[in-house]
Amino acid sequence: MTDTLTASNPAAAPDHIRQLAAGIRLLALDVDGVMTDGKLLFSAQGDELKAFNILDGHGIKQLMAAGIEVAIITGRNSPLTARRAADLGIKRILQGREDKRVALLELARECQLEPDALAYMGDDLPDLSAIQMAGLGVTVPNGHWFVRQRADYCTHAEGGAGAVRELADLLLDAQGLLCGALQQYLLEPESHS
Repeated sequence: MTDTLTASNPAAAPDHIRQLAAGIRLLALDVDGVMTDGKLLFSAQGDELKAFNILDGHGIKQLMAAGIEVAIITGRNSPLTARRAADLGIKRILQGREDKRVALLELARECQLEPDALAYMGDDLPDLSAIQMAGLGVTVPNGHWFVRQRADYCTHAEGGAGAVRELADLLLDAQGLLCGALQQYLLEPESHS
C-alpha cells in the first residue's frame, strides 16, 4: 500500500504519542466541539440541530470493529446525541456530566481498565481533568488555548471536521490495525497471467 506522509496521516504523530496510542482500549469523546463544530443551532420552533461529521462516524465504527470501545461523555443532555450514539452503535453514553474526570473513572471501573488504557478527546475547560487523567489526552485546534497547552496531542483537523477520524486512524495505526482496516476497501489487483 503506497503511503504519502501528510500532516493528518497517523504516521506523522510523534513517536511518544504513538506509544501512548498503542495501549488504548477505550476512547471517550466529548460531543460539542469534538464530534460537532461546537455550534448550537435552534430552529424557529426551538428544535435543537447538530451537524455530525460522517468521516468521524466511520472512524468510530472502525475502532469498535477493531475491539476498541468508544464512549461519549457530555455535559449537555441532548436527544440528538443519543440518536447519533445509537446510529453508530455506541452503547456507553454519559450525558449531563459536568465532571468529565469522574465520568471517565466510572467508565474505567465499568470496563475494568487502568487510566493508561483510556483516551479522552475534549475541547474546553470542563474536559481538562479527563484529558489530563487519561493515558492519552487529546484536543482539537479549535479548542480552548489552555486545554491545547495541556493535552498530550492536538489533532490537525478541527472538531466537527474530521478530528475524531484522525484520532481513530492514529489509534488503529499505532496498534498495527489500520492497514487491515483500509485494505478491505481496495479492489484486488487483476493478475496478469
